[in-house]
Amino acid sequence: MLTATFPPPTANRPRRAARPVRAARDAARCSTCAMRHLCMPQGMEASDVPKLEALICTARTIRRGEALYRGGDPFDNLYAVRSGSLKTSMAHRDGREQVTGLRIAGEALGLDGISDGVHACSAVALEDSSVCIVPYAALKRLCREIGSMQDRFHKLMGEQIVREAGQMMVLGSLSADERVAAFLLDVSRRNAQRGYSSNEFNLRMTREDMGSYLGLTLETVSRTLSRFQKRGLLDTQGKFIRIVDFEGLQHL
Repeated sequence: MLTATFPPPTANRPRRAARPVRAARDAARCSTCAMRHLCMPQGMEASDVPKLEALICTARTIRRGEALYRGGDPFDNLYAVRSGSLKTSMAHRDGREQVTGLRIAGEALGLDGISDGVHACSAVALEDSSVCIVPYAALKRLCREIGSMQDRFHKLMGEQIVREAGQMMVLGSLSADERVAAFLLDVSRRNAQRGYSSNEFNLRMTREDMGSYLGLTLETVSRTLSRFQKRGLLDTQGKFIRIVDFEGLQHL
């Protein structure tokens, strides 16, 4: 959660100790969040917004490389990415990691813990990021009160099912070139939905993480990106990606 330094408790300063808590709550206000058009339910009554804001207990910062949660951790909360990006992954029995997703601002995390009460995946920050914490028990109560909230929650679960089905199709039927092209176009589309550049972005995933997610080796990912650059489809400099030829990528 947000780091705050509290003064020693004294009889004459009870109010000042609470200020960092209020600041944390203010940081998670839905009505002023740039990602509210992605997170908040469509058609939600203005009178219900304070209920949603009261539900979100705080915002939490996660430093690059830090885990928001690990596979096997008890499930209590859902999370909405407020800024930055995180990868989700599952661990094989032999310790190998399989990257299962990339989550960016406005997207949900933690749904994997609903079925068994423990997280099946780990979520690790790819850069300094922040998330809104949504207690699941309180969310269920709010869904019973507000129909649009329940509809939004069901839509989130449906989107995750569709995303995972699409990933199965990518892994099962596309070539290496097609997988990399589809992934870059997906990141481009999601950036555009958030008002960011669709053709220039920093891809925080490492080439190794991309390979794990796409079912390819690190070497194959690197060769494919180099080949795309030589063909004039992309310009890559480290993590920076510039899509030069959208039609060419879409043709793949």
